[in-house]
Amino acid sequence: MDSTIVTAVLLGIVEGLTEFLPVSSTGHLILATELFGYDAAQWALFNVVIQLGAILAVVVQYWRTFWAVGMGLLKLEPLSLRFLRNLLAAFMPAAVIGLIFKHQIEGLLGKPLVVCAALIVGGIGILVVERFAKGGEPSGIGQLPLKQAIGVGFVQCLAMVPGVSRSGATIMGALAMGIERRTAAEFSFFLAIPTMLGASTIELLGQRHQLAAGTTGVGWSEIGIGFLVSFVVALAVIRLFVAYVSRRGFTPFAWYRIVAGVLAGAWLMYT
Repeated sequence: MDSTIVTAVLLGIVEGLTEFLPVSSTGHLILATELFGYDAAQWALFNVVIQLGAILAVVVQYWRTFWAVGMGLLKLEPLSLRFLRNLLAAFMPAAVIGLIFKHQIEGLLGKPLVVCAALIVGGIGILVVERFAKGGEPSGIGQLPLKQAIGVGFVQCLAMVPGVSRSGATIMGALAMGIERRTAAEFSFFLAIPTMLGASTIELLGQRHQLAAGTTGVGWSEIGIGFLVSFVVALAVIRLFVAYVSRRGFTPFAWYRIVAGVLAGAWLMYT
């Protein structure tokens, strides 16, 4: 099998597995660059497009929710309006801060040791939240107060440091604010849609000339394979993840982050 196809499949698996788990998909893709030894710049567009596969997985998994909210918005139902309000309020901090500090954020993407440190610190953070956070009553996203939605949005900005994990930051932030586990996880999934669409759009616009010239580095067949693999794996992860954390919590992910950060850091420093 062609090596580029193998890389496309592996990266699709990495993206699908890690996008919605609190372990950092961006961090794992950066470390995969070092481990697999491929040209990160050549695969930059590929990494953007396969994120859209993960977004599609959320839409497919929760299509009934989105349909109900859409119908509710047409009827101006208060719960649907609050759902949209909370989602937009949580999205805005990352949109504004991400645009302001875009170049500084991009500068961190080429520093795998930053990823290792963020994995370790984030793992410790999860252990602390799991130890002290008090679980709230079951609720829906449309039932959350506006201040909690905005708070989750600001916590999401921590994930601009590669290795922190967008889902990890938002879920742990929500738990720390007293939001119930299942709602925290689903809010993180829904918030991924505008956040990742926005980031992907900016990246695609930045590469519009390469797209027009056909010089993106990786062929559309590899991109299509990565997109499909990412979608299928992410769909399975979403279904299993919510059921798992509702019963078991996030501690295993914390220890995974700490061990992975230590091992990857040691490997980077001694190779």
